[in-house]
Amino acid sequence: MAQAANLTGLVLSGGGARAAYQVGVLRGIATLLRDPALGHSGPLPFPVVCGTSAGAINAVALAADADDFQRGSERLEQVWANFHAHQVYRSDALGIMQTGARWLGGFAFGWLLKGLVRSRPRSLLDNQPLARLLGELIDYRGITRHLRSGKLAALAVCASSYSTGRHVTFYQSRRRVIDWTRSQRLAVRDRISAEHLLASSAIPFVFPAQSLALEGHQEFFGDGSMRQVAPISPAIHLGATRIVVIGAGRVHQSEDERPGPPVYPSLAQVAGHALSSIFLDSLSADIERLERVNRTLALLDDAGRARSHLRPIETLVIAPSQRLDVLAERHVGELPRPVRTMLSAIGVVPRSSGRRRRAAAAAARGATLASYLLFERGYTGELIQLGLADVLARRAEVLAFLRAPPSAGSMGDATDRPC
Repeated sequence: MAQAANLTGLVLSGGGARAAYQVGVLRGIATLLRDPALGHSGPLPFPVVCGTSAGAINAVALAADADDFQRGSERLEQVWANFHAHQVYRSDALGIMQTGARWLGGFAFGWLLKGLVRSRPRSLLDNQPLARLLGELIDYRGITRHLRSGKLAALAVCASSYSTGRHVTFYQSRRRVIDWTRSQRLAVRDRISAEHLLASSAIPFVFPAQSLALEGHQEFFGDGSMRQVAPISPAIHLGATRIVVIGAGRVHQSEDERPGPPVYPSLAQVAGHALSSIFLDSLSADIERLERVNRTLALLDDAGRARSHLRPIETLVIAPSQRLDVLAERHVGELPRPVRTMLSAIGVVPRSSGRRRRAAAAAARGATLASYLLFERGYTGELIQLGLADVLARRAEVLAFLRAPPSAGSMGDATDRPC
């Protein structure tokens, strides 16, 4: 098959409320692309778009507006800058009692309350409000239109099957792509829908699993960041040779904060640590692996590179310049009272003045867990501004990478690359 012609891809990682940072980065890129010197006419500058978890929601929203990147990024900003928790999950007292309180009560008293066994809650929070929001936010038919017109080359959303343990990439593509299969992961051509987004963004324990059809039967899926060993791989398989990666946490985390006296970790601290492992570690490892492959290919001559069946992938990684758990700690008090009450039971507590070692103290007070659930505009608005500032601070680098991006219309059949 013919190889894709230097397609630019976009990879948006997971992270719950942290994905507001991605929206700020996208608005920053949209602002830079207004530069007449770029000659950008308006469509999405990333013909290949891949997203996981909350990043999948941003990815699909962009793909639905692929004919006008400025409009698409502005719509995302409008939603994320005005978020309230009740738009994503039930945050009223009754809703919390029906899910989170019963869920935690099941841990403590389930052996006494046999009724909990028969009607056990499925998750800590009820995300039905998110299902309604996705129906209002995204025109899924627009994705098909833009694939046909050539303004979009491919779209991928990742989810993890609780039923089989496999990591699945659901994708739509303008041209024929060879479905790829690796150990415990596979790709399936499908029409992306709100159900795929609910599955991809179902943070383990926090949101309920979503049923999806796969290979002629139904399976239950959860957050696509779980068991995702190669987050950049779908974009490469779909033909991208130049990829912008937007993370939802510091990719190369420096140990600039030292812990204070040892204190046994709360459940919230353990949960936050686990979620960070799910959302951040695989992306960091995949970026490092990609850099090693590029360095190895640079040592080979043309014949050696041809025999390897690999090709160099140029990447631009944009990740927060500040710790998002530290930022989240300032906004915990903005969560609805029933949510704060529930989270306080597992160790999420407001920041106390006078504590030093900000990062370690924030983690100890459960701010890392809160940073994934804080769908409140004070926090999401601050993340948008951080993303915008981070892009503008790297203006020359970002412009150099994005200058004269190729169009989706030049896409040939994508070739497979072992990843």
